[in-house]
Amino acid sequence: MKPPSHPKELFPAEFGLYTELVGDIAAQLAATAAERDQAGGTALAERRLLRDSGLLALAVPRAHGGLQADWPLILRIVRRFAQADSSLAHLFGFQHLQVASVLLFGSPQQQQHYLQETVAQRWFWGNAVNARDARLRVWPTGDGYILDGIKAFCSGARDSDVLNVSVALGEQPHERLYAVVPTTRPGVQVNDDWDNMGQRQTDSGSVTFDKVLVRHDEVLGPPGPAGSVRATLRNLIGQLVLTEIYLGNAQGALDDAVAYLREHVRPWAMSGVEHAHQDAYAQLRAGGLWVKLRSAIALADDALAQFQQAWLAGDGLTAEARGELSIAIAAARIHAGRLALEITSDIFELMGARATTRRNAFDRYWRNVRVHTLHDPLDYRQKGVGSWLLTGQAPDPYGYG
Repeated sequence: MKPPSHPKELFPAEFGLYTELVGDIAAQLAATAAERDQAGGTALAERRLLRDSGLLALAVPRAHGGLQADWPLILRIVRRFAQADSSLAHLFGFQHLQVASVLLFGSPQQQQHYLQETVAQRWFWGNAVNARDARLRVWPTGDGYILDGIKAFCSGARDSDVLNVSVALGEQPHERLYAVVPTTRPGVQVNDDWDNMGQRQTDSGSVTFDKVLVRHDEVLGPPGPAGSVRATLRNLIGQLVLTEIYLGNAQGALDDAVAYLREHVRPWAMSGVEHAHQDAYAQLRAGGLWVKLRSAIALADDALAQFQQAWLAGDGLTAEARGELSIAIAAARIHAGRLALEITSDIFELMGARATTRRNAFDRYWRNVRVHTLHDPLDYRQKGVGSWLLTGQAPDPYGYG
């Protein structure tokens, strides 16, 4: 079997009718990904490419004008885009996470309005939902609520049309208000303050709310975030998006390393071979990384299939089934995260010192994964799996898992 010569060939059967479109977009993203990673800032042209593709409506039901794609397809596209450009894959994945928030939390009237507008206006959704940032305050008023304060890690907020905003209403994790706020509403200021070493074009900086009015009909619900077991699937979608970003970065890094080794690497003096790709140690290392990556992909694909079953169960989803699903997703994310850190570092053992130039920017794969794996530490996620294994206690559905 001939190995794939280009990342576009890796997952074609899984994309169905979207194969050519997804491949073309990924190729366009990849062409400038290294340069844009160094520049940072907002990827306006690339965001426009995603808007124009129609793929931002993948999770929207057909009843509201969308494409109603299954979640495994959506999330494999996240994986595919992450091979090319991890930042835009992040924005693409979080788009569907915000759409899912409307599907899971919103009333039928809210779903009809927000989802139809998502399709008709080609909305790009941003977010200000970081549950650990308690600086945003809320109080009721006659017309709804007033938001005042700041939220950090607001991925996709710049160049967005609407924001999904959450704020604590009480001490318990499930006591939260989720609302949809137009990004251009008076008092909303999206700050250009994202300057991290990875995910450079996710615009994951802060948003300031200066006494911003949120109307009653903009607060998602019923059922709201704590209205059903099914509503807690939102957090699991977020975990799956991160898992696919890890896998995409790992695959992209390995693809680049193999291509670079074939085309540019000179054989080590003591190898006794004419070409670097004939070096037994290079073959041993590359083969080991590929096998590990395939195992991580298989684990993630199993989690995707289980999630789709849970999604289709609707309000019949039980707390027990949700708990088992959360463990499957946690296992996939732990394995993918740690493996991605390994692969994105070890590719330099294949490519050598010449590959470390800033122009190549091969280090962006490691930086992207490293930033995301710290979002909530993998050690804590592994502890949650161990707690379930030894005590039967599933992770808190209203926390990070």
